[in-house]
Amino acid sequence: MSNSRRVCAAWTLNGFFILALLVLFSRHALASDNLPLPPPQASQEVQLIFQDIVSTGDNKNMPFIILDKKQAKIYSFQKDGQLLGEAPALLGIAIGDYYYPGTGQKLMSDIKVEERTTPAGRFHGLLGYNSHGEEVLWVDFDMAIAIHIVVKGTVKDRRLERLQSPNPKDHRISFGCVNVPAPFYTNTISPYFVGKGGMVYVLPDTKKLSEVFGDALCKSTKNTLETSSSR
Repeated sequence: MSNSRRVCAAWTLNGFFILALLVLFSRHALASDNLPLPPPQASQEVQLIFQDIVSTGDNKNMPFIILDKKQAKIYSFQKDGQLLGEAPALLGIAIGDYYYPGTGQKLMSDIKVEERTTPAGRFHGLLGYNSHGEEVLWVDFDMAIAIHIVVKGTVKDRRLERLQSPNPKDHRISFGCVNVPAPFYTNTISPYFVGKGGMVYVLPDTKKLSEVFGDALCKSTKNTLETSSSR
């Protein structure tokens, strides 16, 4: 075989190889394009956990909520990951991701300040009613942690005013429940979590995402952190 024919054969093989790679890349890009995008204004942690939820189907074909405690923001999504809405949220006055056993069975007046956390974790939220007969989304009934329309509280609490504050520290006031604006609850939670409910992902204050949700769910988070640490 002449040198020219050898060169042509080599180019042909390389061409087929490059074409195959381009086809695979295009299919992957199309598949990725079919997935909904996370809210662009959300924190990196929200975007990463969102990507892992929709790519793994962790929400089990149910609507889901992501609560970003650090930013005091809450996001509600349809079962396919399309954003329903976002809003500020009021959280437990105590910083922390741990639930103190027995707190949910105590009288509110008996709950110590350090016990008034909004626990981090993955929960199956269900609609129900509180002791006043008002509808809430129970994040965990035994813990007595729910998402509900902001309550008036005391004059000193200034809950409605706190909801409007751009400072996340001002949003720490509740006994552990998540207080949200009425339109957000009425329009993006109540009608979508009927029946079998949905998933609620409460992001941590101090722990790593993988510590709360496990490495299996936090693939994007792990890869991003590893890439950042290697720079």
